[in-house]
Amino acid sequence: MSSASYILIACGLAFEGRIARGSGLRASAPRVCCGMLRERLAAAVDPGCAGIVSFGIAGGLDPALPPGTLIIASSVLGANAAWPADEQWESRLLGLFPRAVHGPILGADAPLQTVRAKQNCFRQTGAHAVDMESHVAAAIAAERNLPFVALRVIADPAGRAVPGAALLGMRPDGSLAPLGVMKMLMREPGEVPALFRLARDTFRAGRALTRARRRLGGGFGLDLR
Repeated sequence: MSSASYILIACGLAFEGRIARGSGLRASAPRVCCGMLRERLAAAVDPGCAGIVSFGIAGGLDPALPPGTLIIASSVLGANAAWPADEQWESRLLGLFPRAVHGPILGADAPLQTVRAKQNCFRQTGAHAVDMESHVAAAIAAERNLPFVALRVIADPAGRAVPGAALLGMRPDGSLAPLGVMKMLMREPGEVPALFRLARDTFRAGRALTRARRRLGGGFGLDLR
């Protein structure tokens, strides 16, 4: 760890990556991977890597948690495995964010679109939230013997379905594809209210994520000096 000089950040969406990079950071600035995550994370790990963070928004599974809720993972649950967060790093994050929810999050290979799917996953796993990056990042960290933590903010809450138009609006690299959204809405205009609600909640989550980022520094809670 004495030669470690940067933190590797795993994000799913381009706007999450922009928040993760922060501003005004120099030598300790994190490296961010979005899209094609397993390949990019694996290629980005070198002897200078101090650890891996899963950072971004998530879907709510716990019905008690509203949009904007910050979650620090105690562990990440996958389909056939579970990865605990690094205890010391996790403890530092909890010290920075004493009001954050602390508990497991679920990593999924596909979006959970319906309320019923979210309810089933919450009942089966007890995870507070779900995303599509944390289990990938946790697995890479375990393979490379690196510490891992996850910090996520709820966007779509447990009691709300994700409109199909929102999924069509995402490119593989995490950037937005507005033309796909417009085409979907022309076919399904009834999805417009749900899409606006999701946009509002995602904006709220993004603001919470930005506030959290300001407190994390270049080491995301680790001292890289």
